[in-house]
Amino acid sequence: MCRSIKTLRPPMAPHVDDEDIRAAALQYVRKVSGFHHPAPHNQAVFEEAVEAVAEATHRLLDGLEIRGAG
Repeated sequence: MCRSIKTLRPPMAPHVDDEDIRAAALQYVRKVSGFHHPAPHNQAVFEEAVEAVAEATHRLLDGLEIRGAG
């Protein structure tokens, strides 16, 4: 699932910004929901999911301890 989402942790990705994290979150929500562009009545919940996944991804990346990195 979601094979096109790239690894965002060091050293695989030396520089990760908010745009990278949001793109991965969007790809994940699209895959799980089955919608590339949700209908207007689903737009709000779709965007909420993208934001929640992006926030969880930030917490994950901030909390990971990468041995031997720097």
